[in-house]
Amino acid sequence: MTAPNPYRIVFANEKGGTGKSTTAVHVAIALAYQGAKVAAIDLDPRQRTLHRYLENRAETERRRGIALPGVTFTVYDGGAADIDDLDDLAAQIGQGQDFLVFDTPGKDDPLARHVATTADTLVTPLNDSFVDFDLIGQVDPETFKVRKLSFYAELMWDARKKRANKTIAEQGRELDWIVLRNRTQHIEARNMKRINAALEELSRRAGFRVSKGLSERVIFRELFPSGLTLLDKDHLGDLGTSHLVARQELRSLVAGLNLPMPASGPAKAPPAAELARTAA
Repeated sequence: MTAPNPYRIVFANEKGGTGKSTTAVHVAIALAYQGAKVAAIDLDPRQRTLHRYLENRAETERRRGIALPGVTFTVYDGGAADIDDLDDLAAQIGQGQDFLVFDTPGKDDPLARHVATTADTLVTPLNDSFVDFDLIGQVDPETFKVRKLSFYAELMWDARKKRANKTIAEQGRELDWIVLRNRTQHIEARNMKRINAALEELSRRAGFRVSKGLSERVIFRELFPSGLTLLDKDHLGDLGTSHLVARQELRSLVAGLNLPMPASGPAKAPPAAELARTAA
């Protein structure tokens, strides 16, 4: 499927703490395990969580003398509003790749807005909380019915309309926006039911799909120092039942994204590699 313009997957949410970077890494590695060529750009040069995760993965390969399916990765550290520079970097790292993954900061950021509007698949992880839901929609405090779209949903709605016009004119790809219910917990069933109803209602108005993400599990935090993922089962030792369930959650998450996969099928991808930036 390798093409001049790789398929863009953007993980974006202006709120932090939703498991965005963890999900981005796991999706990127899952694609590599399926034989895809994957590159990733971290747009948060201060925290650089995705970049550090993949650095740790490359170091684990060197330390253990093993080869893992990997991702070519870099962090963008240029100007806060230098869109042309970012586009140049994306073109460089995306050359010959099947997928280009962007991890964006958990704040309002001009570069994050830019890549969100150029995404083929936009993934917005949300915690099962009306605090997070408020990013995309406001609800009535008594009935919990959606009153109106919030600023972020309006931004994405405008982006979808512009993208649709461009798609018709250039026969390009349409934007698939997915709101991912991430870091779910098995408590507060009534609250989760209300959020689910509100998301389903809002999805019809704002044009996104709702999909289930990853539950809140300690294993995801424990894997960060090694850069391993739940798919690296040959290097994780014995896993408990909860870890096996978490791995199935990840597989279901990736399947729910409906991404175009290479025709070659599953294969071992090259080890992780970092793209050295030559320009600030």
